[in-house]
Amino acid sequence: MQTDLSLFSVAVLTPLAGAAIAGLGGRLFGDTLAKAITLLCMGVATLCGIGALWGAWQAGFPHLAVPLAEWVHAGGFEADWTLRFDTLSTTMVAMVLSVSLLVHCYSVGYMSHESMPTYRFFAYLSLFTFAMLMLVSSNDLIQLFFGWEGVGLASYLLIGYWYDRPSATAAAIKAFVVNRVADLFFIVGIGLVYVLFHTVQYDQIFAAVPQVVDASYTIFGMPVRMLEVICLLLFIGAMGKSAQLFLHTWLPDAMEGPTPVSALIHAATMVTAGVFLMARMSPLLEFAPGTRTVVIVIGATTCFFAATVGMVQPDIKRTIAYSTCSQLGYMFAAVGVGAYQAAVFHLTTHAFFKALLFLAAGSVIHAMHDEQDMFRMGGLWKKLPLTYAVIWIGSLALAGVFPLAGYWSKDAILNALWASDASYSHYAWVLGTVTAFLTAFYSWRLIFLVFHGQAADRHALDAAHESPAVMSVPLVLLAIGAALAGALLAPFYIGAHQVAFWNGAIFNAPDNAIMERFEHVPAMIALLPSVAGFAGIALAVVFYVVSPTLPVALAHATGPLYRFFLNKWYFDELYDIIFVRPYAAIARALWKDGDEAVVEGLPLDVVHATRDGAVQAVKLQTGSIAIYAFTMLAGLVVLLTVALCG
Repeated sequence: MQTDLSLFSVAVLTPLAGAAIAGLGGRLFGDTLAKAITLLCMGVATLCGIGALWGAWQAGFPHLAVPLAEWVHAGGFEADWTLRFDTLSTTMVAMVLSVSLLVHCYSVGYMSHESMPTYRFFAYLSLFTFAMLMLVSSNDLIQLFFGWEGVGLASYLLIGYWYDRPSATAAAIKAFVVNRVADLFFIVGIGLVYVLFHTVQYDQIFAAVPQVVDASYTIFGMPVRMLEVICLLLFIGAMGKSAQLFLHTWLPDAMEGPTPVSALIHAATMVTAGVFLMARMSPLLEFAPGTRTVVIVIGATTCFFAATVGMVQPDIKRTIAYSTCSQLGYMFAAVGVGAYQAAVFHLTTHAFFKALLFLAAGSVIHAMHDEQDMFRMGGLWKKLPLTYAVIWIGSLALAGVFPLAGYWSKDAILNALWASDASYSHYAWVLGTVTAFLTAFYSWRLIFLVFHGQAADRHALDAAHESPAVMSVPLVLLAIGAALAGALLAPFYIGAHQVAFWNGAIFNAPDNAIMERFEHVPAMIALLPSVAGFAGIALAVVFYVVSPTLPVALAHATGPLYRFFLNKWYFDELYDIIFVRPYAAIARALWKDGDEAVVEGLPLDVVHATRDGAVQAVKLQTGSIAIYAFTMLAGLVVLLTVALCG
């Protein structure tokens, strides 16, 4: 077991070594060696991560801790660098490293024509991976928050990698600011955890839950259970990272970064952090039914909202980005009904087919010389046969078509929503089933617009070619994962072996039998999501193959609704009116009236007064002896008068 713990430590820390060497030394030894170092470190880390997972599997997934170093010891507060070795951590570490390694390999080809030095890019990718590994392997909330903020920092650096593009820097700032809003709630939640439990270590928190389950605050004269408040604050933090409704606006703009960044953010790192947090804190969520109801509603509504926006977007990457937002909604809905295992299962399968879709889209963009508008593509299937094939596999997995990965995990979530007796679970099931139809529709809309029909730019089509092997091999490996991961992992994540597999890493209260009940839904209910998916594919065939003029006519006929979806439900415009403009007005007033008028103006006024006084004083110095004598005489008269009168 000690070997497995050592492998686990190496897996978590090696990407940091790659990031440090490439980032600090890349300017000295160049891009080629920086790429080689980061790839070598990622390869070693991935092998160690998979080895640690295999060792944990053989040992029955024990709950162990790997101490690394002391960190914070202040009074009674303690937080050390310690890695948590259990099923949830080891599976997440292996998944993150596997996807990240393939993204690193793909990036070698994708960034080969980059004009600026790329050692920074590979250093940031490795730093991003390390931050996510620290998050998922944390043994307490402070270490988790370190990784949480680390992925936020790395995403800012990567989204704004092309810093000479105003749109990229604006998108990076937007992602950073929106996540800071959510993180404020998260850090307050961590503070309240410490107030209630007097510790931030997971095992101590979870063991003490039965003793504090009825503890309450008084808010506005009303008693509110402390666990509800804490879980709600933690969920708001998760909403920011995982781009749930109201805090989702940063995610589509994050497409301004290079495509490998999008794949890493959406598949294995940042956006999955919120789902992981909810699964890790399942011992608290199980006793916060009010918060879980909020999670169901937000997750299901996000699922539907993002799908409606995705089906009208012209940009290939934004379409896939909104599908990520939608799939995350499924995961949170599963968390809301207590099916944490199904949520983590969908997180794992989604990592493979979403990374595949983004990297395949990057292959298309690469072939089309950075063109991202799907309406300027077309007819590419003969030029990009491998990319075409893997996009089919990824789309089938995303749509939940049997037997690909998405079928096993997404259908498990929908069945759990139907089987649950939680409030709004059937609301979530209805929206989830409708979203299955919309997901299939916009996935095949993408396929038909990009790969079929007439080419909008014949010259670009003639010049298009398949990506090199360094980009194609990761696509093939991810396609294999998207095809097989669901069937291979289902028995362990949600099937007959789930109890032994999770071994307490995810907690279900005694009255929560959702992971037993979801397999016994009526056959028609279980079949309906697949029917909806095939109906969405059929509608896309009608719209974009049989009658390509029909979408234009429908857009004109439903003008306001079409524009509503196209403009993303006007969230950005609404936030601009409510938050951005008032904030800008206040900032401008403080700048002009406060900073310039007072802070800078007051010293200038003193200078001007001194200068003007000196100018007037100079005028008194005439050089006339008669005037000086008269002034002295007048002064003497005044002095004598005062003295005599006094």
